[in-house]
Amino acid sequence: MVRPTRRGVLLGASAAALLARPFAAVAQSPLRIEITEGVIEPMPIAVPPFVPDAGAAAETAGRITQVVIDDLVGTGLFREVPRQAHIGTISNFDAPVQFADWKAINAQALVTGAVGVNGGQAVVRFRLWDVFAQAPLGEGLRFDGPVASWRRLAHKVADAIYARLTGEGGYFDSRVAYVAESGPKAQRRTQIAAMDYDGANAAMLTDGSALVFGPSMARSAQRILFTGYESRKPGVYLIGAGGGGRRRIASTEEISLAGSFSPNESQALISVSQGGASNIYLADLGSGSARQLTRTSAIDTSPSFSPDGSQIVYESDQGGTQQVYVMGAGGGEGRRISFGEGRYATPAWSPRGDLIAFTKMTGGRFHIGVMRPDGSGEKLLTASYLDQGPTWAPNGRVLMFYRETPGDSGGPSIYTVDVTGRNLRQVPTGGFAAAPSWSGLLA
Repeated sequence: MVRPTRRGVLLGASAAALLARPFAAVAQSPLRIEITEGVIEPMPIAVPPFVPDAGAAAETAGRITQVVIDDLVGTGLFREVPRQAHIGTISNFDAPVQFADWKAINAQALVTGAVGVNGGQAVVRFRLWDVFAQAPLGEGLRFDGPVASWRRLAHKVADAIYARLTGEGGYFDSRVAYVAESGPKAQRRTQIAAMDYDGANAAMLTDGSALVFGPSMARSAQRILFTGYESRKPGVYLIGAGGGGRRRIASTEEISLAGSFSPNESQALISVSQGGASNIYLADLGSGSARQLTRTSAIDTSPSFSPDGSQIVYESDQGGTQQVYVMGAGGGEGRRISFGEGRYATPAWSPRGDLIAFTKMTGGRFHIGVMRPDGSGEKLLTASYLDQGPTWAPNGRVLMFYRETPGDSGGPSIYTVDVTGRNLRQVPTGGFAAAPSWSGLLA
């Protein structure tokens, strides 16, 4: 969430400062998209090019404008009024808005912005307007940060606009860990990688010399858990968001698989295999000690904390087939919550706490679905040859997952879908990509 402040904040993994300041405070306008289960007619929004404010800012202003548009239109909730349809222009950020020009082209919302550059620093100012009410929506905001972080500045602008027009938090200023795959299908080279939510700024964090899978990004985006085959048996590793500080955690003689971070990121859930069974453990990331939470002869895996840390959702075949269970954070006997036809796997608790996402296998098809934490309200959002591994956007509105295509030339690609089942979109990754794990909003 964008918070007006008087001090700089840490720029996530890139360690640069962004600053958000409000200006020209005004009353809040009632214009807002109501997000429901029904068909949504995207809101028409005009985003004329941001004005170069000072310095050599024209190119940076153009790039920022386009990313803001791409972020908003990509949600499926907004429709850009094409630039060629604009009657009016914005050449002075502080000049009065000629609302008649924007009303004539049926724009409901208007974004005006300006970008200045001073040395290596960029300053972005913007305002959001209700065209028909001829009034601003909230106060204007100013973001400051390094020119090199222009994409983050654009994402923050888009997050603020999204929040004001939907009443929900944004999700654009975030990172995603995933597995980048290359080479022939029988001899795939795998690397842990990280990217912006839209596929930009991708970085390879491992060298591909060992098989890796199952990354889990911390909500802070500062660290990533993953499973690696660097020794004879797979183990759980921890790595910094920039690729440094790699170390093995909870070293055991048994096979261990990465799960997910605790809400405060001081611990991690993992699964450990022994004698044909697999149980869930809670590992302390400082000491490396691990405490067993489940004690069954089944395969218990894919654990995920509830956002308040009080419960854990996981998959288990203790009833004979893969199903979803919930237990207290202290461990003990789980309570089955999935009862539909087919098998259920890879559960993930929404950051809002209201839903659990899962992979479902039924009728020869794979689906991404959601249900309430008590198992009610199940809804399938996708269907394909192989969809799996859902992960939540920071605001709990969008899911990311990967889809595998069949055949010798087939491979995995990452997709997003709205929690209502609309707006299925492929994330551009420049190659095969699997097992995404979404961070929270960056600081």
